[in-house]
Amino acid sequence: MKEAKPIKRSSALVEFSKDHHFGLLLVWKIRQGLKNNIELDRLSRYILYYFENDLKCHFEEEEKLLFEKLNEQSELRKQAEADHAIIFQLVEEIKQNNTDSKLIGQFADKLEAHIRFEERELFNYIQVCLNENELVDITKQFFRRVYDVDKSWHDDFWIIKN
Repeated sequence: MKEAKPIKRSSALVEFSKDHHFGLLLVWKIRQGLKNNIELDRLSRYILYYFENDLKCHFEEEEKLLFEKLNEQSELRKQAEADHAIIFQLVEEIKQNNTDSKLIGQFADKLEAHIRFEERELFNYIQVCLNENELVDITKQFFRRVYDVDKSWHDDFWIIKN
């Protein structure tokens, strides 16, 4: 079996990839909560908190700085935009029904699949489609976040204490 080589990421996309790491950590926390039968309203509160304090801004930046630079007819752009719309819709549904384990699981699954798609397909496509000046422009516009979303969150439900 041929070993997969790490993807050389443009510096313009590195910060987005860092955000993706924390998005995947969110998915892991949700799955830990589900696996350990944590009260579903606790999981939902965290999802909504994380979405409002990080993920929504990340999506807006992707849409403004990345997606808008791609042709509107690009299938990869369409998929990325559709994924965002689905995730926004799942968040709205979680707001309405915060004790639905299937819905919470769907959110985690969709977020993970979306991040994997962007990392494996969309970002590679962007690196080919955009010229160096466009990539540098993205770097200049990206809002650098400090990854401390959890500092003001005091329910570490993903940590099982003995």
